[in-house]
Amino acid sequence: MSARDRSARWQRHWDKHSRTYDRQMRFMDRVLFADSRRWACSRATGDVLEVAVGTGLNFDVYPDDVTLTGIDLSEDMLAIARTRTAELGRPVTLLQGNAHALPFDDATFDTVVCTFGLCAIPDVDAAVTEMRRVLRPGGRLVLVDHVHSSSRLVRVVQRLLELGTVPLAGEHFLRRPLHHVRAAGFTIEDVQRFKIGIVERLTAHTPVDG
Repeated sequence: MSARDRSARWQRHWDKHSRTYDRQMRFMDRVLFADSRRWACSRATGDVLEVAVGTGLNFDVYPDDVTLTGIDLSEDMLAIARTRTAELGRPVTLLQGNAHALPFDDATFDTVVCTFGLCAIPDVDAAVTEMRRVLRPGGRLVLVDHVHSSSRLVRVVQRLLELGTVPLAGEHFLRRPLHHVRAAGFTIEDVQRFKIGIVERLTAHTPVDG
């Protein structure tokens, strides 16, 4: 299957999943992710890009003074996000696009945020490299995701889950974005891990000289 075919397949999946996404994620926020959305968005400043913005669940916890842009593969997800911006009265520029090839010039944003998105983006290295490209020198990357657990027993369960979730939805449970962020040349600022190591959130920045 070509990269274009895979992208179209995942787009169809997330379009269909958009109808139940908010309910599922609200549940996960309560039982697993805790205050991670607020934690991530509170660290955003200036011109902000949210990658895999989904239905816009983060919109109401961003600081009032940021300028927000969101991108997602699924147009159906974005339709819900547009409704949410109208309900909140918050202007957000929303674009359909692929995290592997962000449609922005180099050094466009002060902050890039991605919450619970890299687990389902096919090529993590490509996505993180693109995030660095669109960040200004000294710009901040903020990530939150479920990652491979620090418990060996839980990792066995995660591996079994991936037998179904990866081919059906491209959803990975054994990734650790921290390693990809370091490899892309970011400087790590803060890393927090909890819930038996299943949830990890981090901030990092690009070199000041770009």
